[in-house]
Amino acid sequence: MPKRPKEAAPHTWEFPATFDGELGWQPKPAVAAVKAAVSEIKKVARKNPVLGAEGATMLIERLSPALASVDSSSGAIGSAVDGAIEQLAALIGATPADEPARAGWLDRLAAARAADRVPYLEALGGHWGDLCGSTELASTWADRLLAPTRDALRIDGHFHGITMCLSALFRAGRFDELQALVEGPKLWDHKRWAVRALVAAGRIDDAVAYAESCRSPHGPDPRVDALCEEILLGAGRSEAAYRYAPRANHAGTYLGTFRNVTRKYPDRAPHAILADLVATTPGDEGKWFAAAKDAELYDEAIALAGRSAVDTKTLVRAARDHATTHPTFAVEAALSAVHWIAAGKIYEPTAEDVTEASQAALAAAAHAGSVANTTERLRALSAGSALRFVRDALDALTG
Repeated sequence: MPKRPKEAAPHTWEFPATFDGELGWQPKPAVAAVKAAVSEIKKVARKNPVLGAEGATMLIERLSPALASVDSSSGAIGSAVDGAIEQLAALIGATPADEPARAGWLDRLAAARAADRVPYLEALGGHWGDLCGSTELASTWADRLLAPTRDALRIDGHFHGITMCLSALFRAGRFDELQALVEGPKLWDHKRWAVRALVAAGRIDDAVAYAESCRSPHGPDPRVDALCEEILLGAGRSEAAYRYAPRANHAGTYLGTFRNVTRKYPDRAPHAILADLVATTPGDEGKWFAAAKDAELYDEAIALAGRSAVDTKTLVRAARDHATTHPTFAVEAALSAVHWIAAGKIYEPTAEDVTEASQAALAAAAHAGSVANTTERLRALSAGSALRFVRDALDALTG
């Protein structure tokens, strides 16, 4: 009698042991745990997509309770969770699964979303249509959520399933119903679905105009700019999209913003992009110094450093890094640091700061063959400064 084949052992996930209890308050280990869990799930999904989707559902169910006590003030854990949800939702949505399996995943995810109190799972609603996997199931979910969504939007009330409903309507192609739901003074997070519906219908100009009409009267809205840019770039209209670029690509640093824009618009000259960005921050031109240096626009960098104060540590570091490769630039960067200290434009400078910058200038000048000229310029800065500690530091160095 032939032997019966062995049944495959059930898969043992590693991440539930971490997420079955609270992860404490420190964000760094929590972020690491989220990333490790997502990596584990994606690795399994490459061999067994259905098992991967099950793991993704399990993790999403556990996220909010496990992270309830984590310090979210820095935004690090929130960003990590949003990124995780984006990846996991895409994985679940792309998994070929039978109707009972997908229905079970969606019911469990909906329950987790409803129980979310921190909240960490808000972003899940925006992926609901994709999670459904088909227009038919998306339409079923839209019908299921439509009445409470309509009631909540009518009275500006709260219902956790509003974005889920709008996403499902979008995936189902029910654009007219979607647009009717968000008419009037609704939140941008709701109205952006009407913008996306217009794009899906091929009405690009109408979509941009609708998005523009949703702006807050209290100031620029980078979320509107970002969507308008995305729409126009997607339509191959780079020139029109570029006018949204400065606000749509704002990063935590001026250098980061510059890199974001240059990455999206490779056909535009970096010096032209830099000039356009500088024009958006009158009075803070020097803040773009690092961006100009990063793009090897050395003349522009020095010109910017002369227009408004730049962090002296940034200038001195640039001088040291370029003392041998671009010594003239290095001299000017270091002298700019001395200039802004001497002019009283730097917060709480010290004599050591003056000495450090001056020495960097002279070291670079040795490579540029301009030691005598640089020394004279330092003496002129000393003579023109009203700050005694600046004069003393420079006089001690230049004799």
